[in-house]
Amino acid sequence: MTMAMALTSHSPPSLQIPSSIISLSSMSYSLSRKHIRFWEKSPFGSGGNEDHLTLLKLYCPKTTTHSHKFKCFSQDPSQSESQQLQFERLFSNLNQVTFKREPGSLSSAIFLVAGTTVGAGILALPAVTQESGFLASAMTCIFSWVYMVVTGLLIAEVNVNTMCELGSGGVSLVSMAMRTLGKAGVQVVCWSYIFIHYALLVAYVSRSSNILTNYLHIPQWESAALFSLVLGGICYLGSQRFIGAINGVLVLGIMVSFGALVAVASGDLQWDALLKANFQAVPMSIPIIVLSFVYQNVVPVLCTDLEGNLSKIRTAIILGTTIPLILFLVWNAVILGTITNLELGADKMIDPLQQLQSSNGAVGPIVEAFSLLAIATSYIGFVLGLSDFLADLLKLPADRGSPVPYILTLFPPLALSLLDPDIFFKALDFAGTYGVLVLFGVVPAAMSWSDRYSSSSPSSMLLPQLVPGGKITLSIILGGAGYVIFSELLEKFGHP
Repeated sequence: MTMAMALTSHSPPSLQIPSSIISLSSMSYSLSRKHIRFWEKSPFGSGGNEDHLTLLKLYCPKTTTHSHKFKCFSQDPSQSESQQLQFERLFSNLNQVTFKREPGSLSSAIFLVAGTTVGAGILALPAVTQESGFLASAMTCIFSWVYMVVTGLLIAEVNVNTMCELGSGGVSLVSMAMRTLGKAGVQVVCWSYIFIHYALLVAYVSRSSNILTNYLHIPQWESAALFSLVLGGICYLGSQRFIGAINGVLVLGIMVSFGALVAVASGDLQWDALLKANFQAVPMSIPIIVLSFVYQNVVPVLCTDLEGNLSKIRTAIILGTTIPLILFLVWNAVILGTITNLELGADKMIDPLQQLQSSNGAVGPIVEAFSLLAIATSYIGFVLGLSDFLADLLKLPADRGSPVPYILTLFPPLALSLLDPDIFFKALDFAGTYGVLVLFGVVPAAMSWSDRYSSSSPSSMLLPQLVPGGKITLSIILGGAGYVIFSELLEKFGHP
């Protein structure tokens, strides 16, 4: 019987395995640092219902950083010579009922990244970039996009290496930090991750409940509960493909409503206003712009769904964040190019989006629809990321069978959003300024540095690196985050 194991894009030869050893009809495997285990539920065993375990050892020598394939040597007990294998993925996702492989869809992964990125941050961009102007803010958006793409790829690289070493999927930032940074790194990751996610989920539920209350004319607590339970139920009960399809529909709705908004609002666009550039005002907008590009919380989920396929993971991250980048640039151009007569004050900032809604009655419903869809896609991504994180933290199964991670993910933000939302605004600003740059800036570079160059990481050379540049790139990532954090500290606390 012939089995093509983890084919690369270069179509390497498949491995010939006798049918007496492995039954292809019902098999799962996972790659650890020393071997691959094949679990077979064979219909041909005694009585037709016994489980049989076959172990096929694979000796994996370290490859150079220039290699783009997993090179391993298979040693079957009945064979004297080893065979070289080349792997595209680390394991296969199997349906627990049919035992058939269900690989994650690349398009669904792209939509998941795009949907997670397009959240409430886009609604705040015009307000925080109006002083710097479109030209300066556009350059800042592009640099921030590159920065966040790199940190996401670093997280994916460490995640796949960790799955390879531990021999299991569903590895979250906790396991990655423990393996690379130790207990101190775990504490930083845990508290930063939990704080950022709960704060943003509170904001999403609060904003969406306001929109639904206006449309459905029901109490706000009912709107908040409806939003949380419907989308939370989809995350808990839905399969990977179903959640991907829902995300695809929501992202399509975002693009349609976005196109309608641009078409309606761009009639009064003043092109000369787009050339405004005040680079001195750029630093104050960086935290919100960086917050707008947050998607790294779903990278562990992405790596598991795509079975550790590095090529697909890279494509999903780059294309999935390119869509929001284009939306952000066009959105900012339309808003800042249309509303140009704002009076800026030191203590109060007028939101250009609110002024546009008040000046153009046709824009209001479109903005509300766009906002709700954007929040919904981001909410799904954050629920999946936080529930996976909590499951790993609590040492629960990663197969979405336990409701505990989802209860802990959904109900605290729901309860907190029903309180006065004003008390969370400063917390959200603090999360964007410090939490995001620490968790998704400093931590990925530090983990990658340890994973690549620490002598205690034996598997760091097993897989190709997703981000080139070595220590120079990692130093730039660390230095950039540190500079922004230090500048914000001086701005807020350095003056009496």
